[in-house]
Amino acid sequence: MTTFSELNLDPKVLKAVIETGYETPTPIQAGAIPPALEGKDVLGIAQTGTGKTASFTLPMITLLRRGRARARMPRSLVLAPTRELAAQVAENFDTYAKYTKLTKALLIGGTSFKEQDQLIDKGVDVLIATPGRLLDHFERGKLILSDVKIMVVDEADRMLDMGFIPDIEEIFKKTPFTRQTLFFSATMAPEIERITNTFLSAPVKIEVARAATTNENIKQGVVEFKGSRKDREPSEKRGVLRALIDAEGEACSNAIIFCNRKTDVDIVAKSLKKYGYDAGAIHGDLEQSQRTRTLDAFRDNRLRFLVASDVAARGLDIPAVSHVFNYDVPSHAEDYVHRIGRTGRAGRSGVAIMICVPRDEKNLADVERLVQNPIPRLENPKAAKGGKAAEADEKPREEKPKRTRTRSRKSTEPAEPVVAETDIKPEPAKAEQPKPDQPKQDKPTQDKHRDDRGGRNRGGRNRGGRDNQVVGMGDQPPAFIALSFDERSKT
Repeated sequence: MTTFSELNLDPKVLKAVIETGYETPTPIQAGAIPPALEGKDVLGIAQTGTGKTASFTLPMITLLRRGRARARMPRSLVLAPTRELAAQVAENFDTYAKYTKLTKALLIGGTSFKEQDQLIDKGVDVLIATPGRLLDHFERGKLILSDVKIMVVDEADRMLDMGFIPDIEEIFKKTPFTRQTLFFSATMAPEIERITNTFLSAPVKIEVARAATTNENIKQGVVEFKGSRKDREPSEKRGVLRALIDAEGEACSNAIIFCNRKTDVDIVAKSLKKYGYDAGAIHGDLEQSQRTRTLDAFRDNRLRFLVASDVAARGLDIPAVSHVFNYDVPSHAEDYVHRIGRTGRAGRSGVAIMICVPRDEKNLADVERLVQNPIPRLENPKAAKGGKAAEADEKPREEKPKRTRTRSRKSTEPAEPVVAETDIKPEPAKAEQPKPDQPKQDKPTQDKHRDDRGGRNRGGRNRGGRDNQVVGMGDQPPAFIALSFDERSKT
């Protein structure tokens, strides 16, 4: 059996490794470290949770122990698909390089450009970055990649899923042709194979497990669930999740719950909190500081449940995760391997349970085809027995009293009686001959204008809000109108 002391690591690096409690390297570490120390390109294919990070950090620190970095010109470069994975690589570097004088800089989104520029200006031996933020610094003229001696690409298949392959190709072209490349991936998609053939020179291929295989230490299961009604399915599905957690009991010391959509991450986390479960959310739309606080709380066992999107599925090194719950069947089958790889790490046993609704059956078939094994079906604990979790979200909502629309009360006085046109008795008017120069009143014209405005008023109702009939003046105008004409004629 190989030990770290047999891998020709720098004594200072070996001392740091022994202090962490590791004595025997994992298969990927034992296979990748020797050729990396010889300066050869390495293509490592291994499932998540097998110790790929140490496979490149340990030889990289050993190879960089001599030399000095210049301003804006890092000596090595590590590319990671997510902020969390990049931060984890930085933590591993700090652990293994604590007895050396090597320096590092972490370039990720959500942090200040100014602080990162200050580190780069001083000169760093190791630059750990996400592709987007690295290119941002390069385009601003703050970074020169012509002195990179070692380049590492971690979780290359995740880079492909996130659309970073064009950025990776551009970064490769900006680094020297003589660099050493360490390339790691859990799967080998055709696009990944094309990149390795283009940018790696006679790589040593280390494949410690069949691509896209799951850890044998993980007990897997799937619950097939169908909601009673389409509109109730999300609520009932959250009840199934709580029932599964309760069914595991004390064995579920902590767990990561994966959702496909960021909105579901927030909804599930809030639902768990509502029912007394200690849960926090993490996804790409949150501020980096909040994501860091949530992850730290989960690592320190101050948070029991971490509800996450696939941003947390890759590379998070949290050794003691007892359970993984897939609230949704992943859209990409490869993501299933990475999700459940958060448990059963470092030789521990783990449990991975998935909830499958009818619309996810196709994705479930893709997962089983990828891992080449059927996933055991589990009984729905919510249907098997009652309890707090079973009753939750099943209770119908209390019917709120319906509002009755009432007419506005503008006055307490009774409405005026409607007067019919025939009830008006015109006063007798004085007989008078119509004068030739006086126009005769035209009643139909007046009615025409009223009709053009929309009947009695523009909205079909009079302005006072009443529907009383408007009474006309009949065939004969009132006497006061005739009197007014007489007064005018006299003047």
